[in-house]
Amino acid sequence: MNTATPLNATHSGRAARKLTLSMLVTATYFMVAGGPYGLEDLIGRTGYSAVFVILLLTPFLWSLPTALMVSELATALPQDGGYYIWVSRAMGPFWGFQESWLTLAGSIFDMALYPTLAVGYLNRFAPQLTAGYRGWMLELAMIAVCAGWNILGAHAVGEGSLVLNVLLLSPFALIVVFAAIRPAAPVAAAAPAHADLLGGIAIAMWNYMGWDNLSTIAGEVDRPQRTYPLAMLGSLILVELSYLLPIAAVAHARLDLRLWSTGGWVDAGRVLGGSALAMAVAAAGVIGAFGTFGTLMLSLTRLPVVMAADGYLPRPLTRLHAKTGAPWVSIVVCAVAWAACLPLGFVSLLIIDVLLTGMSILLEFWALVALRIREPDLARPYRVPGGLAGAIALGIPPLGLVILSVVRSKSEQIGATNELMIVLGILALGVVCYFLSAALRRRTAAR
Repeated sequence: MNTATPLNATHSGRAARKLTLSMLVTATYFMVAGGPYGLEDLIGRTGYSAVFVILLLTPFLWSLPTALMVSELATALPQDGGYYIWVSRAMGPFWGFQESWLTLAGSIFDMALYPTLAVGYLNRFAPQLTAGYRGWMLELAMIAVCAGWNILGAHAVGEGSLVLNVLLLSPFALIVVFAAIRPAAPVAAAAPAHADLLGGIAIAMWNYMGWDNLSTIAGEVDRPQRTYPLAMLGSLILVELSYLLPIAAVAHARLDLRLWSTGGWVDAGRVLGGSALAMAVAAAGVIGAFGTFGTLMLSLTRLPVVMAADGYLPRPLTRLHAKTGAPWVSIVVCAVAWAACLPLGFVSLLIIDVLLTGMSILLEFWALVALRIREPDLARPYRVPGGLAGAIALGIPPLGLVILSVVRSKSEQIGATNELMIVLGILALGVVCYFLSAALRRRTAAR
């Protein structure tokens, strides 16, 4: 397998500054969570009691297995390209290509969610700023600014995520305090008459996805064998606390469930702390969406670089910025593709993303098992306990959740078809693209 130009060095030959543990924790936090934003639809669909059950179970069934899998594979194979390298080495180039195809296809739908969330929060507080074409312009501007931020390099994104994380979580600390001292409403908030539990599980899965994303920049991480397991643990704790504490607070205050749709944290802030807190929550919503989009861009734009170096994508995608070493061509191309999906709705985008990304994560679990069988002597600084049986068992809960998401997708329509048919079409297209790109690769090599 060919290798791309190292992303951890500049063209001048001077080593670029690498991501430290604290940067990796906050960057991973943004990739997975970006604050409690996005949980509003979960609360509205299921009610407070069901939310707690879902948010307590999902980490054990989805996040913890994924974090443990990433910890083993990222420390055993700490290379740029991450999960693409893992699956290719474990199961061959066809499955490595499908891993990348599913991830990039999922990103097309996933990355359009964050500009939509950011504008949704602004709309709750200042609708005049988002009316008409202004909302589209703001979404496009956010994509452009994040692209520029990423071109400055991985260390710039890591440093920025530390600052953004403090700004993001501060208003939610105030929500917890104000809700704790506010007298509870005399009547408890009633649960929805027809709770959408499967839809709620899909939303929770989306809110807990992203643990594998920073594996694609392993070459830009300081001491990856030590840093990745600690970053997974620290990020998991931070995500769980930032979800459960604010929801426990608003449940204690018995806020009306009718508040809870996209942007609902702004209304909760207004009820608990007035217009000043509502403005702070709206600003934090924009910060959270911006931070998540920017850090995910850091991860996802490295994948086309490695694939292009292996001959599956056009070679110009491997070009790096002369001063920062960032893959600027890949960044620009991905930004344009993500902008094209902005017109789709939030829930439609989310469920397609969960299905595609969930299937790519299942391939990573299978790579974990395949490498245990094919390369038992591979150095593994961190090893999932339980031997081969433990590695197999680790992937069973995520498989169950993906199956539930498949069932839920049948009832979600986009135009004249349902989302499952769209996902199946994307899967079939991935197979076609592999054989076309492989044929092109062989023809190029023969010249």
